[in-house]
Amino acid sequence: MKITRIEVRTVAPQVQRFTWSFDLPEQFMTNTVVRIETDAGVEGIAGVSNYTSYDFDRYTAETVRHLAPVLLGRDPRERDELYYDLRPRVFPLSPGALAVIDVALWDLAGRIQEKPLHELLGATRTSIPSYASTPLMDDVPAYLELIGQRLEMGFTAVKFHCWCLPEKDLALCRAAREAFPDVAFMHDVENNYSHEDALPVAHELAGLNFAWFEAPFADWDLDGYRELTAQVDVPIIPSGNWLMDLQSFGHAVRSGAWSRARTDITCLGGLTPAWQALKLCESEGIKCEVLGWGNTLISAANLHLMLSNDCCSYFEQSVPYEPYEYGMLDVIRTDPDGNVTAPDGPGLGVGVDWDAMDAATIHRLVFD
Repeated sequence: MKITRIEVRTVAPQVQRFTWSFDLPEQFMTNTVVRIETDAGVEGIAGVSNYTSYDFDRYTAETVRHLAPVLLGRDPRERDELYYDLRPRVFPLSPGALAVIDVALWDLAGRIQEKPLHELLGATRTSIPSYASTPLMDDVPAYLELIGQRLEMGFTAVKFHCWCLPEKDLALCRAAREAFPDVAFMHDVENNYSHEDALPVAHELAGLNFAWFEAPFADWDLDGYRELTAQVDVPIIPSGNWLMDLQSFGHAVRSGAWSRARTDITCLGGLTPAWQALKLCESEGIKCEVLGWGNTLISAANLHLMLSNDCCSYFEQSVPYEPYEYGMLDVIRTDPDGNVTAPDGPGLGVGVDWDAMDAATIHRLVFD
C-alpha cells in the first residue's frame, strides 16, 4: 500500500468567536484538515484546531508543505518509521502539523483494521465523564445561567475560563459554589497569575472544594509550580500548551511540578507521542487531564486517547457546541448521564461533510 495523494486545507467558517481572558481578543478559530489517500482506496483524515487573535491561521497548513513530500510513495502502515522521518532537524516545526499527519495515519490504520482508534490503542473503557468548558462570559449571572443550563443537559462538572483577574475570578467561584454545592468545578486562568496572586486563590479554591486549579503560570515555570503545589491542597495542573515535545513533558512530570499533568495530541505533535505521554504519567502515578477543546476532528482524536487508559478524569467539552461542530456529519456531545462515549466507527469514527468544508476553505494545498 502506498500513499498517492495528500490534501491539506485551512477551514475557517464564520462562526461565533470567543475569548478566555480579559486581555485576549476574540479568537479566530481554524480547522486544519488533512486527507491522506492511498492506492488501495483507503484514506485517513484528521484535523487540528488553532486560535489566533487577528486573522485565521494558515501556518499550520503551510508547515505541512515541508512534511508531505516525505510521505508520498510510502506505506502508511509504517507509522513509526514515518514519524521518525518527519521529525524536525533544523528548526522546530509547528507541532500541530506533525499531529494532523500522525492522526490521519492512525485514522487510516483504524479503517484498514476496521476498528475504532481507542481499540487500537488498547482501550480500558468506552466512555468518560465530561465537563463543560466555558468561554469568557460577561458577568457572574451569565456564568450561573450557563451552569444551570448545562446541568439540565446532564453535565456534572464545569470549568471556568473567566477574566483572569484574581478578585473578580474568586467572586465567580464563590457564587458558583454557593449556588451549586454539589457540582465539580475547575478554574483555568490561562497562565495569567503572578506567584503572589496564585497562592491565596489556590487556598480559597481548596476551601471551595474545586476539582483543580489550572494554568496559574506558564507551563515551563516548573519552580513556580513546585512551590505552589507544595503549599496547597487543591490539585494544580498546567495549561498543557507550552511543552511541545515528549522529552520536555516527561522532565516536567518527573520533576513533581504539578499535581496532575496536562497535554494533548496537538501540543505534543501527534497521537503517537501523546499516547506515550499518558503511559509515562501512568508509570509515574500521576493523572493526565488531556485537553479536549476544539473542533470535532481533534476532539474525537483526544477522546480516543483518553479512553486508552484510566489516567484521565474528564473529557473537556467545548461549549456552546455548535461553533466547534462545523463541517461534521457526526459530533461528540455529552449525554444525559454526564458522559461522552467513543464513536464506534473505524478510525476516528466521525464523518465529514466535505461540501461544508469546501465552503469554508480559505487555503488549500495538494501533493501528489
